Amino acid sequence: MNSALFTVAQAQASQIEYALQICEEMAASAQARGTGIARRNPEYIAQKMLEGKAVIALHIDGTWAGFCYIETWSHGNYVANSGLIVNPIFRNEGLAKEIKNKIFELSRTLYPTAKIFGLTTGFAVMKINSDLGYRPVPYSELTQDETFWKGCESCVNFAILQSKDKKNCLCTALLWNPEEKERELRQQRDQVGKSPDRFKQLKAKLSIFKIKQDALIKK
Repeated sequence: MNSALFTVAQAQASQIEYALQICEEMAASAQARGTGIARRNPEYIAQKMLEGKAVIALHIDGTWAGFCYIETWSHGNYVANSGLIVNPIFRNEGLAKEIKNKIFELSRTLYPTAKIFGLTTGFAVMKINSDLGYRPVPYSELTQDETFWKGCESCVNFAILQSKDKKNCLCTALLWNPEEKERELRQQRDQVGKSPDRFKQLKAKLSIFKIKQDALIKK
């Protein structure tokens, strides 16, 4: 992405004027792909901006370029980065990856102990999430909050989800678990304990992870 042409940052209240355009592009994109997403209205998107739970990308000329927002479930124990969309005129600029990185960072800041998950049919989003450390999981590892699954009712594939008793659908479920990431680092540290240099590197990495995690929780 050419950082001189775009800004990607936490959305502000002054940017709610873009809410209608964002919603229209979400719907048009889903229709073009022949897949479904939970439909959102402009008021909902604007509220996410007002709450500081969204990331927006803008071109230097003020044109809306991309968007994504945060939803929380199960009393904040689960977080979803939803509604990722890029303006068609700015696709293939690397914006989707930059927006996902920013919304992931924002999610970790606002909800440091939460599990971050997503449902998607798009290979590009799967690749971005995988690079961030998400892993594919069965639907049983996601939030079981009924409000979340109710949001799937406007999806064109909802009948499939119902027929599968919410155990699977056309979307792939992906999850990032902070406890799991810390455990992986500890296991790696234990496995290379006999290699002083490698051990020091992993010990330092684990220490940094813990410091960041503790700092996020104390905020």
